[in-house]
Amino acid sequence: MSDVHPDHSGQSITIQRVDPILNTGVVVTCPVQLVDGRLPDRYSAYHDNISPPLSWTSVPDVKAWAIVVEDPDAPQEEPFVHWMLWNIRGEFTSIPEDLGNDKRLVSPQGAIQGRNGHGGYGWFGPRPPAGHGVHRYYFQVFALNDWIEMGPDTPLKELLNVLKAQTIAQGEMMATYEAPTEQ
Repeated sequence: MSDVHPDHSGQSITIQRVDPILNTGVVVTCPVQLVDGRLPDRYSAYHDNISPPLSWTSVPDVKAWAIVVEDPDAPQEEPFVHWMLWNIRGEFTSIPEDLGNDKRLVSPQGAIQGRNGHGGYGWFGPRPPAGHGVHRYYFQVFALNDWIEMGPDTPLKELLNVLKAQTIAQGEMMATYEAPTEQ
């Protein structure tokens, strides 16, 4: 799941619109086994629809982390937002799987989950249309120099403005998923 130079063809994703203060990269990984970069079924909306675990490397002076997961291959004008999560305390360098869909998380304490493209809060797993081929899912992690003072109903466009102002470093990984042949 850790593609060092992900292909950014298609629609622009959030990480392409943010210019970090530092040139230091954040290395993002997923501790579950992927076969040929494919996200396991349990994380898809066709199956259990639970959020995957993520890990990342730290950088100096980070106060908080934000995560945005997008699918630029979705058949719509903008990339489909699968997850927005912010205000993960700076000392954290991972999140466990299955964070649930609460707006404000108990663990990691203080973290906020925004609305996904399906209208709910938290993770909405891959669910590409049948016959639409393989979709790419970009797990983007942003190191922030301050907390984000926005609530869970904040749209991505507003979050993007804050990310542009507060990101000191960033990193990403890509996973893929294709609709099951039998549903």
